[in-house]
Amino acid sequence: MKTLQLFILAFLFAAAPLSAQTADEIIANYLENTGGTENWEKLDGIVFAGKLNMQGMQLPITQVMTKSGKQLMKADVQGQTFYQEVYDGETLWGTNQMTMAAEKSDAETTNNFKNNLNDFPDPFLNYKEKMYTVELIGNETIEGTETYKIKLVKEPIMVDGQEVEDVSYYYFDTENFVPIVVEEEITQGPGKGMIAQVKFSDYQEVDGLYFPFSIVQGVKDQPGMQITLTEIKLNPDIDETMFSYPEEK
Repeated sequence: MKTLQLFILAFLFAAAPLSAQTADEIIANYLENTGGTENWEKLDGIVFAGKLNMQGMQLPITQVMTKSGKQLMKADVQGQTFYQEVYDGETLWGTNQMTMAAEKSDAETTNNFKNNLNDFPDPFLNYKEKMYTVELIGNETIEGTETYKIKLVKEPIMVDGQEVEDVSYYYFDTENFVPIVVEEEITQGPGKGMIAQVKFSDYQEVDGLYFPFSIVQGVKDQPGMQITLTEIKLNPDIDETMFSYPEEK
């Protein structure tokens, strides 16, 4: 039934001229087609489980996100667990790739991370209340798919002590009103100036909400890392001790 509903909505919207759509309408259609604003607002936590294809290896990965802001990402690598972007409500930490020891992030990185906590479960959900702005840039064909290009501007971040605009570009499929690509400029590190790109596909229903189960992350025009989700749990019981920074022994 959900699939039929998506098809009918897509047919009706496709019958209208593409230029008739506004940024607000595109986002409203996106939220409606993927489950509805009310259902997105009911989310208190999400657990994603899947596999990351890295250099021919299939690495089990897990991401836990909560409405309170506590979250983590972890990957199992050759018998060891590697943590990234773990936030316990105060401290942001992860695993040092060289020592495999837990390491706290610096103040600037932590503050920038906190600025994005409003993105749960989706940056476009109640985006006006978050003081985000959106703009329809136009239409663009991405790998044969016609899309709406939406510019999303969020709260500025700090890079080396300087305030930098936080801008992302979302490409929404004009038929189903779901994002298939997200791009943003890398503002620091070795990749500074390059365009980070995330591709979404294989949207599936989970308890009435739609999520992409296939994700490719990388730099634009370069091969990316394939993430294939195998399970998504909504509002699960979460042991919040998993977010805590490990005590020094």
